[in-house]
Amino acid sequence: MEKIIRNLSIGLIILMIFAPLGLLAVGETFGEWGPEEVKEKLGFVPPGLEELSDLWSAPMPDYAFVGGDESMSMSSVAYILSAVIGVVIGGGLLYFIGKKAAKN
Repeated sequence: MEKIIRNLSIGLIILMIFAPLGLLAVGETFGEWGPEEVKEKLGFVPPGLEELSDLWSAPMPDYAFVGGDESMSMSSVAYILSAVIGVVIGGGLLYFIGKKAAKN
């Protein structure tokens, strides 16, 4: 079991390090559209999206530090930090849900 956890951890670390490769992609990221982009693509904004779009504000909009410069190195750091935060939050939630499920 320890070997599986170690291998999965190594894989996650590699994915977090490669996360900034998204900065090299041309065009926009599929599915990361706000109401404006959806309206541009579809010609309208679905009512549910319009109602709920102001409900959530990303802690790091556009994977950037608030007030930071937009150099490639800072963008890479922000991408990696976003990946680390996502893995910690997701992994933590799964850990605690798994612990609770194991008790039942």
